[in-house]
Amino acid sequence: MGKVEDAVATMTRNLESNTGRSLEAWAKLVRARKLGRHGEIVAWLKSEHELGHGYANLVASTSLKSGDAAQEDDLIGVQYSGAKAGLRPMYDAVIAAVAKFGKDVEVSPKKGYVSLRRTKQFAIVQPSTATRLDIGLNLKGLPVSERLEASGSFNTMVSHRVKLEAGARIDKELICWLKQAYDAA
Repeated sequence: MGKVEDAVATMTRNLESNTGRSLEAWAKLVRARKLGRHGEIVAWLKSEHELGHGYANLVASTSLKSGDAAQEDDLIGVQYSGAKAGLRPMYDAVIAAVAKFGKDVEVSPKKGYVSLRRTKQFAIVQPSTATRLDIGLNLKGLPVSERLEASGSFNTMVSHRVKLEAGARIDKELICWLKQAYDAA
């Protein structure tokens, strides 16, 4: 083990012996609180539970790991709840299509959208309104068209956007653009 791993292992052991809760128990407590930002988690742990900064940082990092499937499902569930629930089948269809590109596709839910990554982000899927799903694509150099518009103020992390109204089908043209973005990532 390296020095960093040794230090984390020691902090993890000391956290439990000093607080009576394991790292996973602390992380579960944070997830139940539904805090989404590292800084707010650290502040909450320090003020409400009197953890030191190092322990609070460790717990925050652990609770926000993107590999936590339950947390990711919660983020997606929130995005497609209420008035936006009707957009979920479209989201599921996009994810199913992208999953066929390769085993290296990473689906990374954020608070307001889902990032699709390979070695870098190639697309985002965002329920922008109750009746519209936006697909942001990294297709630098590809000309804009009526359907494939410039991203503009939509999201600076992508170059283009496709707007899909509720009930729209995920067609071959959109899948082709997603595949181009995937290949370039």
